[in-house]
Amino acid sequence: MWWGTAIEEPDPAALARFYSELLGWSIGHTEPGTTILVAPQGSIYVVFQQANDYQRPVWPPETGEQRPMMHFDFQVGDLDVAVTEAVRLGATLADHQPQANVKVMLDPAGHPFCLCLDE
Repeated sequence: MWWGTAIEEPDPAALARFYSELLGWSIGHTEPGTTILVAPQGSIYVVFQQANDYQRPVWPPETGEQRPMMHFDFQVGDLDVAVTEAVRLGATLADHQPQANVKVMLDPAGHPFCLCLDE
């Protein structure tokens, strides 16, 4: 059974709060250096872990720079509304946008994530 995934970043509590607000998921556990986000179904978890030597990934990937190691894809009903809400919460719209029906965003720690139009 897949339990969840872990993401390293310099301020786990802050990034967990960002995704909690973006997705409407609750924070299930927090302790120094670790915060766990819980999906409403209760069976999927995202662990945010302290990384003191964290390097922001570069999107799109560039030779010699820290590559994104993974990213989230979220389906949305309205791209413009979802982008506006993500930006309000602290995300930025990436400069490079490879698809018309997907918006690549960068979370406050620089991890890319995609807002995908649910067509």
